[in-house]
Amino acid sequence: MADKLLIIMVNTHPESSTAVTAVLSQATVAAAMEYEVEVIFSGRSGQLAIKGVAKKILLSSDTNKTAYALIQEAHEAGVHFKVCANTLNEWGDKLIPEVEETVGGAYIISEAMDDHTVTLTY
Repeated sequence: MADKLLIIMVNTHPESSTAVTAVLSQATVAAAMEYEVEVIFSGRSGQLAIKGVAKKILLSSDTNKTAYALIQEAHEAGVHFKVCANTLNEWGDKLIPEVEETVGGAYIISEAMDDHTVTLTY
């Protein structure tokens, strides 16, 4: 049985509050269930790893909760955030403090192929 959840955010538009909420909520729940959880920001979704971007994304008109607040909650629950190296070339290298590591394609492939890992892509 898998004990790790690898979430690759590559196609999620950073300003889609519904999509961002779903992904980060699933990651937080999995961490609360004591699974090892990694979220890798890549492609367009990589903007969420850049300082200031996620703070500007309001998730609901009813609250002042931002995408960054969800990232912080997920991190506090034990979710590990990483960013794909190519993302830095596109969006810059001023990362939010929750991003623990920069990874490349080989890392993503090796983790996704591991028998103890379930991989979800968004």
